[in-house]
Amino acid sequence: MSKQLTPKSNKKQSPESNKNLPPGLQLENVDDRIMTLNVGPQHPGSGHMRLIIKVDGDYIVNCDPDPGYVHRGEEKMAEYRNYITNIPHLERPVIHDSCNILYPYCLGIEELVGIEVPERAKYLRVIAAELNRCVYTQYWLAIYGIFLGHSTMFMWPAGDRELLIDLLEKMSGARVTHAYFVPGGIRNDVPANFEDVCLRQVNYFEKRIKEYAGIFYDNPILIARTKDTGVLSREDAIRLGTTGSVLRASGVDFDIRKKEPYDVYDELDVHSNVMKAGDSYARSKIPWLDMLESCNIIRQALEKMPKSGGVRTKLKPNPKGGDDEVYRRVESGRGSLGMHIVSDKKPQPYRLKISVGSFRNLIAMPYLLKGEKLGNMPAVYWSLNYWPVEADR
Repeated sequence: MSKQLTPKSNKKQSPESNKNLPPGLQLENVDDRIMTLNVGPQHPGSGHMRLIIKVDGDYIVNCDPDPGYVHRGEEKMAEYRNYITNIPHLERPVIHDSCNILYPYCLGIEELVGIEVPERAKYLRVIAAELNRCVYTQYWLAIYGIFLGHSTMFMWPAGDRELLIDLLEKMSGARVTHAYFVPGGIRNDVPANFEDVCLRQVNYFEKRIKEYAGIFYDNPILIARTKDTGVLSREDAIRLGTTGSVLRASGVDFDIRKKEPYDVYDELDVHSNVMKAGDSYARSKIPWLDMLESCNIIRQALEKMPKSGGVRTKLKPNPKGGDDEVYRRVESGRGSLGMHIVSDKKPQPYRLKISVGSFRNLIAMPYLLKGEKLGNMPAVYWSLNYWPVEADR
């Protein structure tokens, strides 16, 4: 009589010692098919953030983001510095987009203190903010090239961004961490020939990035890596609270420069770029389209900007806000970036809270990676326009 064999279970049973452990410390049953991978926190792309990924063969069954490796306590540090000396360290979370992270802070302080910004300064702020948006986006796009193994996609943006870094250096005297925005306006006016140089270099920059269409976005390899991967529906994009290019790539037309214009954006014709696919390809293309729109905004600002006038309303030493609080937000390179400032009639904030697009978009990552092939993970991850240092701040 043949012996009937019982198939072995793929599950490892919990050890007997679980009986003596409290519920929170008991070992769970582990499927032999599931492997846990640690992606980061040191890797050649973004670095500074770990993904704990569980895979079943080639497919991701769970993703647990583990941020916080570069937390520096920027918000708490702001409570021990006055409104002016806060400027240099508050721009550090996104050194490639320092103008846009300081923008809501300055708008908030101006509202608390009750000062008006000169008209010329408002236009120069817009120009600097759009230049910085492009500088950040080019860096982000270059890193995306590393993630996808596309060397040209790394080298072209890394080189072309120098055109705009040179312009920001002319404006502020610094290539990064410009500390150019201050409550009341900007730190200094631009050189006499800046408008002509800016227009010439922005026009050339626009011509250069239009060539990206054929090299990157029409490239069959890029399309194969990003099309129909990490699809985020319009409903889920709203439900998860995503923002910026991630939100607009899922068909939601929301750009703070249009919906809640600040400074002189309401005097400019701003077009927001929207795609409906909601996949990694759409999320990679929206920032490129935004750079083309930034060139258009800069040209308008150069044309409408007053040719003379002050650029800074002088503040009293150690300005104090009232017994009040304010929240202002702008459209940064990652999406909505807001500052909530609480004042208690002292020269420094009582509380400061920064709302950043990177952390909001990170929330979508576990939903997008579950069920995806492991090989698609880099394309999905970096398409979320996530900046680890900003998220950790």
